[in-house]
Amino acid sequence: MLTLGFSAGLPLLLVLGTLSFRLREAGIDLATIGFLSWIGLAYGIKWMWAPLVDKLLIPFLSSWLGRRRAWLIVAQTLIIIGLIGMAISNPQTDLKQLVLFALLVAFGSATQDIALDAFRIESAAAQLQGALAACYQTGYRLAMIWAGAGVLWLASVYSEIETHGPLQMDLGWTSAYLWMAASMGVGVLTVFLSSEPPVQPSKPSPHLKAWLYSTLIEPFADFYERYKWRAISILALIAIYRISDIVMGIMANPFYVDMGYTKTEIATVTKIYGVVMTLLGAFIGGSLSIRFGVMRILIWGACLSAVSNLLFSWLSLHGHDVRALIAVISADNLSSGIASAAFIAYLSSLTNVKYSATQYAMLSSVMLLLPKFLAGFSGLYVSQFGYSSFFIATALLGCPVLILLFFVDSQTRHDRLEQ
Repeated sequence: MLTLGFSAGLPLLLVLGTLSFRLREAGIDLATIGFLSWIGLAYGIKWMWAPLVDKLLIPFLSSWLGRRRAWLIVAQTLIIIGLIGMAISNPQTDLKQLVLFALLVAFGSATQDIALDAFRIESAAAQLQGALAACYQTGYRLAMIWAGAGVLWLASVYSEIETHGPLQMDLGWTSAYLWMAASMGVGVLTVFLSSEPPVQPSKPSPHLKAWLYSTLIEPFADFYERYKWRAISILALIAIYRISDIVMGIMANPFYVDMGYTKTEIATVTKIYGVVMTLLGAFIGGSLSIRFGVMRILIWGACLSAVSNLLFSWLSLHGHDVRALIAVISADNLSSGIASAAFIAYLSSLTNVKYSATQYAMLSSVMLLLPKFLAGFSGLYVSQFGYSSFFIATALLGCPVLILLFFVDSQTRHDRLEQ
């Protein structure tokens, strides 16, 4: 799970955060950068093809590697092709081409997430999911260091080699993205060296109608049958839990560029030190979830995540200051790590192993859909009202989350008492 988590975390920044930095450095306006964040909606609609990943066998590959590993290899191949395409696309002259390859990376990455979540859930009992989630998150965050700080460092190093003006940035970013494509080999190698989970796929029905029902309807019907009317409030909570972080995150890298921070400063503080703080937060969140329960840590994580956004508002008024940036990143990433660890454990606890890929994809898609949609308008908001007002607004988005958390918690306690 450590190395597969690395494979899962690598593409995300390359089509979102790192891409927004690349676009802003190329002179692309904030509104366009905001709208291009909708590439990330691929992660929010992956439930649409998750049933196929759950049920369909890939000719030759599935018989050789098994159901989960075959889908992982296909997804990783799409990511590699897409990253190579992004590497050779210039945002100033080939923006449409760059976007198309970014969409391919996002689709492959979302598909990898579907298969990988099922692989994780099926590989161990429920009581071990917290440990697996912690290993997964560690690998994921290490990949984010490489896809964040590493790619900025590589782009900077290779840019210094080029001395022909407009082509200078192209060589840097091209080389950096090619290195990222090669780094996906970690995940590919892990899949080939791993064992297929022991859970066996159900036998295909000879009737198309029955097969379609078992593939497309049963996983969602099972979720509703298990949680009844509580399913509505659970899905609503999942839909908005990470809204403050996700909406704010789209403008973070353009914010750093506009504040005058260098590639080295951003790489060191936000991409390396920041990820270390997130890992620390994930460890704390996982430990506290075991000690005090997942729901209680979900509440604390939501509070801390919303409040930490206010620090970015202060930073936007404070000006260029590396020490201030370190303080803000410390608080924000520590809060994010605590919230993420508890949230992953919560999502995993809601799934039925029989439909693990589809149900986890549904839940994680619900988590991203609304925040990603709203984030598309973040560039317009910043252009009109400024960064300080934007960060305050994202903090206020956390208020409905807290209300819903207390409501879901009270529902859960009530149901336990009735049982």
